[in-house]
Amino acid sequence: MVQRLYMIRVRGLMRSQLWAQILVAMLLAIATGLVLSPDLGSPLAVPGDTVAVVGEWLRLPGQIFLNLIQMVVIGLVATSIVLGITSSGNANMLARVAGRIAPYFLMTTTIAVLIGYAIATLVQPGSFISLSDVAPAAAGSGDVDLAATPAPTLAGSIADIIPASLAEATLNANMFQIVVASLIGGTALASLGIGRAAPLIQIIQLVQDASLTIVGWAMRLAPFAVFGLISDFVMRIGISALLGMSVYILCVAGGLLVLLGVYLLIVAVLGRRSPLAFAGTVASAQLLAFSTSSSAATMPLSLKTAEQGLKVHPAVARFVIPLGATVNMDGTALYQVIAALFIAQIYQVELSAPGFVMLVVTVVGASIGSPSTPGVGIIILAGILHSLGIPASGVAILLGVDRILDMCRTAINVTGDLVACVVMDRWLAGALDETDVVAAQPENEVRS
Repeated sequence: MVQRLYMIRVRGLMRSQLWAQILVAMLLAIATGLVLSPDLGSPLAVPGDTVAVVGEWLRLPGQIFLNLIQMVVIGLVATSIVLGITSSGNANMLARVAGRIAPYFLMTTTIAVLIGYAIATLVQPGSFISLSDVAPAAAGSGDVDLAATPAPTLAGSIADIIPASLAEATLNANMFQIVVASLIGGTALASLGIGRAAPLIQIIQLVQDASLTIVGWAMRLAPFAVFGLISDFVMRIGISALLGMSVYILCVAGGLLVLLGVYLLIVAVLGRRSPLAFAGTVASAQLLAFSTSSSAATMPLSLKTAEQGLKVHPAVARFVIPLGATVNMDGTALYQVIAALFIAQIYQVELSAPGFVMLVVTVVGASIGSPSTPGVGIIILAGILHSLGIPASGVAILLGVDRILDMCRTAINVTGDLVACVVMDRWLAGALDETDVVAAQPENEVRS
């Protein structure tokens, strides 16, 4: 079994209390953004015609950080999955993981959707805003034809699950196809046996080590990236937009908090661990996810948190974290349900029972394979609205406050991946013990 630890290059940095650096950067960024915002009339407020220029420079460290992560994320995802599968040395182990993680992800996503539906139905956030108040925003969506966004369907994308061309999947950054290809490749290597696959596994390990070295360089920029991204957001959005959409924002934030409570309950009941200890361990990953709005950018820290903080078996962590960062988007699913119902309420569109079922199925399907990059949820939402007969141009109403909600739901998405690691680690404890025995016999070849 491959025994080398993941965070070779970033271990020293992680020990320097990265979470504290990020938290301080967030607080300073909020204060800076408020001071620079034209809405508050501060002596240091940036004139309205130069906000875009100042914001571009504020975002620069964040853009560099995200670009560095995106540059290696495909290699990191692919190698993590392959090494996670081959480190088990047992094809039966892989079957057990896959057979349990798929229904688990489906269960938690469905729970998230139902929480979102319940809150949006009870609170009715759309009733607090008049269509005449938001009509200019909806009409001013520019030349982007949101209604033309294709509605995501499950049946239409089945054939595309397996990439016909790895080069095309990489070029388009289709993470779902890359995950599927990595699962197939890793399974094939595991079926050959550790002895025969060892040379290629060593090369894959080197690719991962190189990717993590670049990640280590990027993580040194994390506090500066957080400061720039959040200060730019606060400066541009101001207070007025947040107050006008406060009920909608509170509904999404409240739903995410309820989902977080469900996660902690799952940790206690299914994972048999202390929820408080779990919450303290994952805080740094949550903060980074909140600041960057990217599950992919947080993945290296999530891996380190799972393996070293939560003591999850490496075979489980290296399989679940990259897979979860691509297909386990519970926070996004909850947000999309509330946002869809919010816009439907504004436009006074009533959803029938079949419409509700279609909403649930569409949101669950759309959340699978959703790119783990900032802002993609709003694009997927447009397709969901179009499929339900709700004016898709209504997403323009949400654009002003989507960034803060994107940050919140990404933090919950990352938390869900770490909860899944804890649950799978306990459920597969016996199989993991057998894996260690198999891995101790390098000449033993496991056939599927």
